[in-house]
Amino acid sequence: MRLIEIAPKEGYRLFLRYDDGACGEVDLSFYAGRGIFAAWLKHGVFEQVTLAEAGHPEWPGELDLCPDMLYMKLTGKTPEEVFPTLHKLPVHA
Repeated sequence: MRLIEIAPKEGYRLFLRYDDGACGEVDLSFYAGRGIFAAWLKHGVFEQVTLAEAGHPEWPGELDLCPDMLYMKLTGKTPEEVFPTLHKLPVHA
């Protein structure tokens, strides 16, 4: 899945559309004001989100989020569901 559309919404929410048809809004208000996300509290910063060429949401100051994490938040899927080959990787001590 690849993030193909993004739009800021009120209340630190993002509208997301992925190439597999998954779309909807994700609430990111939990992050606003925390650590590097304090930048979102400045008027108009959150609304400046763009879809970077690499396929992730990006804000001024090189602030970005993982599109895979957002996909899981949007769909409610687990990492194992999104990446089924994860559990097949060998584990070495």
